[in-house]
Amino acid sequence: MPDLSPTEGFNIAVLLPCYNEALTIASVVDGFKEALPGAVIYVFDNNSTDDTARQAAKAGARVFRETRQGKGNVVRRMFADVDADIYVMADGDGTYDPADAPSLVSALITERVDMVVGTRRDVTEDAGRAGHAFGNKLFNGVYQMIFGSDFTDIFSGYRVFTRRYVKSFPAISTGFEIETEMSVHASQLMIPVVEMEMDYGRRPEGSDSKLRTFHDGFKILRMFATLMKETRPAMFYALISAFFALGSIALMIPVILIWLETGLVERIPTAIVATGMMVIAFLLMSCGLILDSLCRARVEQKRILFLGVDKLGVQ
Repeated sequence: MPDLSPTEGFNIAVLLPCYNEALTIASVVDGFKEALPGAVIYVFDNNSTDDTARQAAKAGARVFRETRQGKGNVVRRMFADVDADIYVMADGDGTYDPADAPSLVSALITERVDMVVGTRRDVTEDAGRAGHAFGNKLFNGVYQMIFGSDFTDIFSGYRVFTRRYVKSFPAISTGFEIETEMSVHASQLMIPVVEMEMDYGRRPEGSDSKLRTFHDGFKILRMFATLMKETRPAMFYALISAFFALGSIALMIPVILIWLETGLVERIPTAIVATGMMVIAFLLMSCGLILDSLCRARVEQKRILFLGVDKLGVQ
């Protein structure tokens, strides 16, 4: 009796968010049709001004349009509208090899995890642009310090998910920071994940990256701060509290030294400011501790909702 593939019997959806990828989208769709013959391929066009939608439709993909600009908006729409057991998400620019998809899907099933990330080999050394390579190394390091060491490539767009992950993911991001939010969601709920190293290709000539190094870098930093405030409030407010406390101490030291020498409190305005900063530091620390308790309750609720969804859409 022939051995069945691990993917046999599962409804697989390939999700391709696209913006001006007319040069590559047809070959990407063809690649996934060959790699995952039974999968349904969805292309979500994000206001492309070129021939992306027509090329995708000609190649056999189901094409939808998301008018809100930004990859995060597209992912939110895809996760809400598409029903499947297993979801494969990649980019339409041809930088991810569709031939790797069966390995990622098999890992999801055999390892019994909820997300598999296709990490990009040597991405922190050469991401196509020096600024992108440096940004990948910096942001991955910051992520590991704040949220844990579950991931080594938080910006990879090549991912495979269970239905349980997709239907419990809140998706509040609007742009390229969506991959960071996906990673934090998994880290916060301690969702089982696996990483698999893959080759990362270059865009063909004439196809330009939509990632703006500094603009999107600042948006990602802002998302880091927002997610840290929401998921690690004790740490977030402790850092701000420490800033005010250290400032208060720095201002108060000369006042105390003069008082020890003369017995007089000089620089009264400085002493008042220093005292006020220390009060603010204590208030911030108290807020962080209170919000941390509320955050734990929210995590418990999110975890229960996550477990309430069928893992692969089947019993």
